[in-house]
Amino acid sequence: MSVSRPPIAPPTSSASAIPTHGVGALTPSSDQIVVLYVIVAMAVIIFGFWNVPVVRNFINPLKLFTIGWHELCHISAAILSGGRILKITIDPHVGGATIVEGGLPGFVLASGYIGSTLLGGAFVLAGWDTLVAKVLSFVLGVGLVLPLVLVRDKLTIVLTVCYEAMLIGFWFVDHGQALRWYCLFVGVMNILFVVWDVADDKFFHKTNDSDATQFAILYPMISAHVWATFWILFQLVCLGGFAVLGIFAFKLTQEEMDTQAAGFLPTK
Repeated sequence: MSVSRPPIAPPTSSASAIPTHGVGALTPSSDQIVVLYVIVAMAVIIFGFWNVPVVRNFINPLKLFTIGWHELCHISAAILSGGRILKITIDPHVGGATIVEGGLPGFVLASGYIGSTLLGGAFVLAGWDTLVAKVLSFVLGVGLVLPLVLVRDKLTIVLTVCYEAMLIGFWFVDHGQALRWYCLFVGVMNILFVVWDVADDKFFHKTNDSDATQFAILYPMISAHVWATFWILFQLVCLGGFAVLGIFAFKLTQEEMDTQAAGFLPTK
């Protein structure tokens, strides 16, 4: 009696697919390489917009969102550590400031840059995936409006309406793909906040000191330049970390992202 064996299946194309683990998972696809280049370009553009007179006014709504979140982190840390809020300032020109009585000074001060880094990292991840961008667009939509409670500048109010309209409009551009770049821009602005904060101190001598300067006042044995360098390196490392996480976690093609995102409030 002869024993028949099942035929051996030929190798499938999955052998050449993108690995989902190991070193291969950290190799960026062509689409992901574009995101990396865009992050660098956006950092340069934001530095220019933040520091060039007159031009800097046109990003006031995004600056208010960034500064507002930064100050909210100080406020939260102060309350959690038993402090009391005496005064809050959120202004696109003179910067933000939270005057606190009591609490843990080091914890309250560090929470600002750390909070900006975490929120910025979340928005950076949105640059890698349309669905994440859709979800975070609601955070951005609310966050753009809230600072207006403390702002009465007419130009800023008009620009905020324009940025909100742009945010809504991007939902309908290329299946929501445009939201990725909007959120990525906001992410880079937040995760590198210390750069803009220190630049405001250096070039515009703003009324409210940067947190790096405040650290030097709190811990005078270390100069403000050293604190600024430390926090800049911290945020750059975190930006790199979130980029690696984006490469690892989001391996979808644009078509796959469109299909995935279509399951959450489809626009087409």
